[in-house]
Amino acid sequence: MSEVNMGRRKEKCENCTKQCNKKLSGEGVSSLPEEDVANGEVPASSPPLQQQVLLSACLSCEGCVSEEESLKISQQNLEEVARVLGQNKKCDVSKHQVLVVSVCSQSLPFFAVKFGLDIPEATRKLCGFLKSLGVQYVFDTTLAAGFSILESQREFVQRYRDNQALPMFTSSCPGWIRYAERVLGGLVTPHICTARSPQQIMGCLVKDYFTKQQKLSPDKLYHMVVAPCFDKKLEAVREEFYNSLLDSRDVDCVLTSGEVFLMMEQMKVSVADLDSVPLDHLLSEAGGQALVRHEGKGSEGFLEHIFKYAATKLFGLDVDEITYKTLRNRDFQEVCLERDGKVLLQFASVYGFRNIQTLVHRMRTGSIPYQLVEVLSCPGGCVSGRGQAEGETGGRVDKALVQQMEEAYSSLTVRLPDTNPDLLILYQDWLEGQDSTHANTLLHTQYTQQTPSQTQTHIQW
Repeated sequence: MSEVNMGRRKEKCENCTKQCNKKLSGEGVSSLPEEDVANGEVPASSPPLQQQVLLSACLSCEGCVSEEESLKISQQNLEEVARVLGQNKKCDVSKHQVLVVSVCSQSLPFFAVKFGLDIPEATRKLCGFLKSLGVQYVFDTTLAAGFSILESQREFVQRYRDNQALPMFTSSCPGWIRYAERVLGGLVTPHICTARSPQQIMGCLVKDYFTKQQKLSPDKLYHMVVAPCFDKKLEAVREEFYNSLLDSRDVDCVLTSGEVFLMMEQMKVSVADLDSVPLDHLLSEAGGQALVRHEGKGSEGFLEHIFKYAATKLFGLDVDEITYKTLRNRDFQEVCLERDGKVLLQFASVYGFRNIQTLVHRMRTGSIPYQLVEVLSCPGGCVSGRGQAEGETGGRVDKALVQQMEEAYSSLTVRLPDTNPDLLILYQDWLEGQDSTHANTLLHTQYTQQTPSQTQTHIQW
């Protein structure tokens, strides 16, 4: 497994800091300056031993990663992808697998900045590189994100009408979900939206819909996701996303944007020499659709989409523009829907674990005025994920890189998932309707309080 410094994870909450110091005392971490540890950052001058912080002490604390999970995560690396590609070149066709790559929308700005190109051309170059390796299909995850947004919108409106488990917390961030299940438990888990994340819905699209299109058994297809953060690896190995009968996961491997770019550097790939190859599309010919994004500054924009949808469905109001009010910092903001001086809806976006801790404290004291909170563990949102936002020396976020990525991402045209005809077609042809049992099974999951593993593992990111 590739080793990544602790700074490439995320800033820790205070609970994590205390647990890390308890568990790793004598292993170099507790001797670091307290301010650096609290920020999840390691000074560049620290000895190598001090820069390696175990995943089992990160984020959820208390040995949250079991030995079984650590084994599965350890297989999500460049070497495993190389193994599958190499296996496909051997004569034993019974072991060949169709290799499909899904690229998260928030990873595309990273490659645009690194390649010095706009997002559409950088995406074509990335697709050309992946296909030169032996990847057969390359998709982006916008369609899957559209499903996740639509299901989240409908679930929120239903919860609001039933006055059930509000505020609702978004569920697209696996770091936040891990923390909620392993540390916060029953205080929070009933409030988490049950819609699957874009990554895992993409897994269903590829392993269920696409395999049927191609007349393949799911175990004959290897599905790799390129994502902006490391926590997506943990999400991919959750038990509910594994089909025991077919011995197949919805997502077989997650590589971060940084890991893919590292592979290109190691192979001494020249971007100029790469072919420009259009993305594949599930319902149309390759190159037949322009790249688009959803609302939101650097993420999928769940808050904005749900806010506008709820305003229309619940109060008959059309909202064109949303005005954010900054509270503690740019990563803790709120929006309000008002009519005749009365507040009808009050949502918040809360990014980063310091702000999440503030949110949790308010929830424990019963002082949350919000009906929905978009929660992301990375400060700045998904584009700032630590799998792509680190500087070349590691350890700290490259603010200039993040700004460039945000600007590149905002250049894409916004398209509402409600107006995407492909989603309507898939709801009917694949899922047998929006309210079908099939749709509920493939587009939703459940989050519950979990007991932290008592087994300490030694994964190093």
